[in-house]
Amino acid sequence: MNQDIGVAYNSLASLPRGIIQAGSDLELKPLWSTSSLREKVDVSSSHNLLAIPVGIKQKSNVDVIVQKFLSENFTIILFHYDGNMDGWWDLPWSKNATHIVAQNQTKWWYAKRFLHPAVVSIYDYIFLWDEDLGVENFHPGRYLHIVKSEGLEISQPALDPNSTEESGMLEAVQSVQRTAMVHHAQGKFVEGMAPVFSRSAWHCAWHLIQNDLVHGWGMDMKLGYCAQGDRTKNVGVVDSEYIVHQAIPTLGGPSAKKASNPEESMKKPTFDMRAEIRRQSTSELLTFKKRWDQAVKQDRKARSPLKDQHFLRSQSPNIINTQSTFPRRNNLGHTEEDD
Repeated sequence: MNQDIGVAYNSLASLPRGIIQAGSDLELKPLWSTSSLREKVDVSSSHNLLAIPVGIKQKSNVDVIVQKFLSENFTIILFHYDGNMDGWWDLPWSKNATHIVAQNQTKWWYAKRFLHPAVVSIYDYIFLWDEDLGVENFHPGRYLHIVKSEGLEISQPALDPNSTEESGMLEAVQSVQRTAMVHHAQGKFVEGMAPVFSRSAWHCAWHLIQNDLVHGWGMDMKLGYCAQGDRTKNVGVVDSEYIVHQAIPTLGGPSAKKASNPEESMKKPTFDMRAEIRRQSTSELLTFKKRWDQAVKQDRKARSPLKDQHFLRSQSPNIINTQSTFPRRNNLGHTEEDD
């Protein structure tokens, strides 16, 4: 990989340095500019990005989410995992959003391929959200004000306690007080269905995403390494701005129904896509853990004894266990420990 990076830099040697533009964005550009359009350009304004994988069945809910963010001048990108993009054109804001279609792909697959740090370099914060979130009690402007004032590099809105009962699969933030502003990254956290990254944190997180491990299991438990410093201060859940997770199964469709009588059970078993996805996710989790452990071993070998001792102290497994971000419950309802 390092050799590939070197080749990329060397391939630019023939270009004048002043002509090189290493970054890009997801802003739609007109085919021609008028004087009125040029007057509207404000290069000093802040830019933030909302990226959501969507299916047409969640169109109305996504519309509610996007409407909230449009009031704060967010750029919107929709990843259509069901292949249905035409069904969104009747929404007034849709023509100003970026749409990407790829059948049956996950949030992390899209993020790895279309949210490269160089492409999203103008955005101060990247919201990488699921589509099944209730935002009645969430305001993106207030949220960003808190995140900036607290210096959070990686954050997420708190979950409404009622949504954890509905979903039956999420770890509740312990003792969430609505009067509190931020619950920092200590102890148990909700699953990362609505993570928010600063520009610097996303640059790190994007490189952590494994290109071939599309479900993201295991990776989310290492996001604390991208906190750009002390994860107990730079990672947090914002309690005063909270969301509801509806936990609607979308990608992969509903689970197969159990047979209602003995005659049905004798028939050819129904393919359970959701079960296969869970099986694949678990397999990817094990693969990621192996890769992580191997990468840590390789780093230790490459370091001097003095630096290696510092590395072991600063990255000890005990710290990871007690301060890891967004642990995930397994099928038995237990939180997976970070190795």
